[in-house]
Amino acid sequence: MSFAERPLRPAVIKALTYWPGIVQATAPAPVDLAVLPPFFNELLDELPWWNRAWRVTHVEPAYPREVASNEPKDVTRFTEVSVPGTVSRDVGAVLPFSARVRFKDNRLIRFQAKLGDVVLGPGTTAAGMPEPHPFGAVLSRLMDLRGISVKEMAPRCGRSLSTIGGIRTGRLNPHRMLVAELAEALDMSENDLLAIAGLDVHP
Repeated sequence: MSFAERPLRPAVIKALTYWPGIVQATAPAPVDLAVLPPFFNELLDELPWWNRAWRVTHVEPAYPREVASNEPKDVTRFTEVSVPGTVSRDVGAVLPFSARVRFKDNRLIRFQAKLGDVVLGPGTTAAGMPEPHPFGAVLSRLMDLRGISVKEMAPRCGRSLSTIGGIRTGRLNPHRMLVAELAEALDMSENDLLAIAGLDVHP
């Protein structure tokens, strides 16, 4: 599931770009933040694992993380903000909520939510299927930059083609020994690649 390219209503964009705590030449005019809870609830309801008993009930003004710019030397062409708030359910339970929204012009690029210490986001596979490990995309890029194919990488690591292919696609999770072999084959620091893979440098 992807929220990319979804159109955003003008009122939502106005609420997402209301940053009263940011130093500006003039203070922004107040806007109606009440449009954001229904917007976030609509996105969350589309996640197949989301418990709809939980509702975003309150939000605070957003604060920017990236701001689109037309300056020639600035490559940022999107705006990304974080919106703090709370979610609650009918039994009175309340959790802190934070939404991270990236958009360009009036199009949504990325949406991610955090409830308590749990991060939620749209899946890239069908419901019930495991999500690919993010290390696969990084490894693929590193191999491509060095011109190393799966067929070449496998003997360098002493691994099968299916193992290297599985790591590249994210179907297999990286482990310390394999990451060490990949680092040597890529002529990289083992600790750096362990950090990229999300593994502890010191076991």
